[in-house]
Amino acid sequence: MNQVRQAVNADKVHREGIRGRGITAAVLDTGICRHPDFQERILYFKDFVRGREECYDDASHGTHVTGILGGDGSSMRGKYCGIAPECGLIHLKVLDRMGQGQIEHIISAIRWVIENRERYQIRVMNLSAGADKGEEDAVSLRLVEWVEKAWDAGITVVVAAGNLGPRPGSVTVPGNSRKVITVGAADGFYTAGTAGRGIYSGRGPTGQCICKPELVAPGTNILSCSTLWRKGKPYAAKSGTSMAAPVVSGCAVLLLSKYPWLTNVEVKMRLKESARDLGLPPNWQGWGMPDLAKLL
Repeated sequence: MNQVRQAVNADKVHREGIRGRGITAAVLDTGICRHPDFQERILYFKDFVRGREECYDDASHGTHVTGILGGDGSSMRGKYCGIAPECGLIHLKVLDRMGQGQIEHIISAIRWVIENRERYQIRVMNLSAGADKGEEDAVSLRLVEWVEKAWDAGITVVVAAGNLGPRPGSVTVPGNSRKVITVGAADGFYTAGTAGRGIYSGRGPTGQCICKPELVAPGTNILSCSTLWRKGKPYAAKSGTSMAAPVVSGCAVLLLSKYPWLTNVEVKMRLKESARDLGLPPNWQGWGMPDLAKLL
């Protein structure tokens, strides 16, 4: 996580006291465990898969994603601190232990976020999951419709570009939405077999000729919170655009914690204007890498 913070210049803004306090992010994923790096900041947990009441994560993916967005790194004195370490966290479990999910669970969770956004001050929603379906498929259309409903409700919606690259048009649904912020992996374009890196980050354009993703962030071998923390393994490494999306979600949280009056459209435009061009084609990198020092 320290390399992620360096990549987006997070440490500088952390030292200035901008750490996400007062803003809540909702994460839709495989669940979350009571990791020490979240402390008492898990404001609400709801399980749409099995209906359990207590926090759990039977896939480890959701805990990892949430740690990138908002873990405070306390397990190792801040070394693996996330992007917005003081934000409020809500986790809605929509994926099972295999990382698979039903469209109705995801839609129900999005509906919950919309209905409870004011109660919990939810300003950002992270969805590090996608469907490998045609853009005109009925399931795809419904999922895009609901993430756009969340966007229209004023929530900054951030989704992963998916790991089906490098072919053009490989961004997964709902990353093809023209409204939401789709995130690819900045380090996901390497030749397979080199230090665990492979070509995976989804690329645009969409079927409607929209350039995607909007942004990229580090996504390979990212250390973040582990469900095995009770066994002395507080952090683990994972790769994918799932790891890149919460970096951008965290950046949005920090921006809103400093300028809470911004709309989600303004958040998106400021991310565009401040992004650092990596010199890659637009349908690989979008606008580039977030730069928090410039953004804030």
